[in-house]
Amino acid sequence: MLAELLTAIGALAAAGVVYASAAARVVKQYERGVVFRLGRIVDGARGPGFTMVVPFVDHLYKVNMQVVTLPVPAQEGITRDNVTVRVDAVVYFRVVEPTDALVKVEDYRFAVSQMAQTSLRSIIGKSDLDDLLSNREKLNQGLELMIDSPAIGWGVQIDRVEIKDVSLPDTMKRSMARQAEADRERRARIINADAELQASKKLAEAAQQMEATPSALQLRLLQTITAVAAEKNSTLVLPFPVELLRFLERAHEHEMPKRPAQDRRTPPDAPRDQPQITESAQVGDGSPDGAVDGSLDGHRRDRQAEHPVET
Repeated sequence: MLAELLTAIGALAAAGVVYASAAARVVKQYERGVVFRLGRIVDGARGPGFTMVVPFVDHLYKVNMQVVTLPVPAQEGITRDNVTVRVDAVVYFRVVEPTDALVKVEDYRFAVSQMAQTSLRSIIGKSDLDDLLSNREKLNQGLELMIDSPAIGWGVQIDRVEIKDVSLPDTMKRSMARQAEADRERRARIINADAELQASKKLAEAAQQMEATPSALQLRLLQTITAVAAEKNSTLVLPFPVELLRFLERAHEHEMPKRPAQDRRTPPDAPRDQPQITESAQVGDGSPDGAVDGSLDGHRRDRQAEHPVET
């Protein structure tokens, strides 16, 4: 009789141990437990620590309350200014209502991922290329609002959304590089022109000072010669004042004698007998026949002078 009693007590103890092991649950600090009893939620979400459930009746689901880092795959789209780009992002979110995350959505991680991809593609189509490259803070805020609006009903809160990288075609990269190079060259030319303007103003002031004191120009010339000679050059270029050349030119013009006026009809180096032919050719009324007769008479007189006739 006593043995049967002890056996029964041992069986009950074993059954109690089995029941306790089946009913005992431990919820971690960063988790919350949701108990479904015959398909219905019981007592809301259970906090961290030790808890008990009814074996084979209750089902405990643990929900992670930590911040989840979800990478968004690269999405290819066309911007508002017709440029094809590939953009990827990352989403940081966490569960704030465990019961809603289990009841209102089948898989909240997959739902947030799909919503992030759709919102990112929509942001690409509404933005310009310059906004994607330089104004990312505004785009991040807009993307966060687009994802957070439906996620609130799932018991999920979006903490932060960041655009990671923007991939451009090679042709667009080369075009942007040429544009940046042209912009840098433009700035360099503007700086150089500004420097030339300032230098010209200083040179003008220096010229006014040297005009008041001409000896300053000679001193500056000597300083320049000294600076050039200090470099051990084999050739020394000495500037010559232009005013001295002009002075010598004016002096030479005053010393030259005036050229006498000559007869316009007779060139200076013509032979002596040519004026006679010319004068005889001009006798008459200026017709060609008179010029020919005058030339023949002059020729006859020359022959008679060479061969005189004896009388």
